[in-house]
Amino acid sequence: MQSHVTRMGENGRVVIPAPIREAMGLKPGETLEVSLEEDGLRLRTQRQIIARAQAMVRKYVRPGRSLSAELIAERRLEAKREERELG
Repeated sequence: MQSHVTRMGENGRVVIPAPIREAMGLKPGETLEVSLEEDGLRLRTQRQIIARAQAMVRKYVRPGRSLSAELIAERRLEAKREERELG
């Protein structure tokens, strides 16, 4: 784990040291989630948040199963049903 010292500037701005930005793959303008943890602040990128959520869901999905394909198929069936009802 890397550790660097930085200072808070005017208006509460904090510069993330270059080695940390590079290690995280941060680009200018990237959106970050900032959360207050018990022992300090935590910064996460949207990529990290999505990857963590996918990993959590992956534990409950059989290999080879596509939840997105199943959802699309369900929506198409529902659209056909609605089309028949409106008729």
